[in-house]
Amino acid sequence: MALDRSGELWRGENVDDLADYLRYFAAGGYPVDTVVESRCAGCDGRAFRVDIDEEEATRRTCLACGAVAFIGDSADYWDEAGRESCSCPCGGEEFAVAVGYALGADGEVRWISVGLRCLDDGTLGVYADSKIDYLPSRHLLDQA
Repeated sequence: MALDRSGELWRGENVDDLADYLRYFAAGGYPVDTVVESRCAGCDGRAFRVDIDEEEATRRTCLACGAVAFIGDSADYWDEAGRESCSCPCGGEEFAVAVGYALGADGEVRWISVGLRCLDDGTLGVYADSKIDYLPSRHLLDQA
């Protein structure tokens, strides 16, 4: 299965499909310049459970080793009390994750979008997006 745009929900089979979806989504109207696949720093795993809080701060937990990491600057804004686990419309809670970055003319990050691909049925979605209104912000490119 390649990227499937035929239904109400898009589906894909790999990170390239998720990257295409993030580029199409263009959160805040900003075109996505760079997409980075999330990989566990501990084991290079690429399957995660994902939690999001009310402010769209995002945390991922590696399914292979249990390592926890925040996406972008989410650690600065995380609210454990307001967190919810992400789930696909099919009920799946295991995802491949990629982060889309919209960059300004100066190369600094202006907007980030967290895209998930359900590992059960391939459904694609953007579960969080945030405007970045401070400089410098290029360091966020290393925090997918």
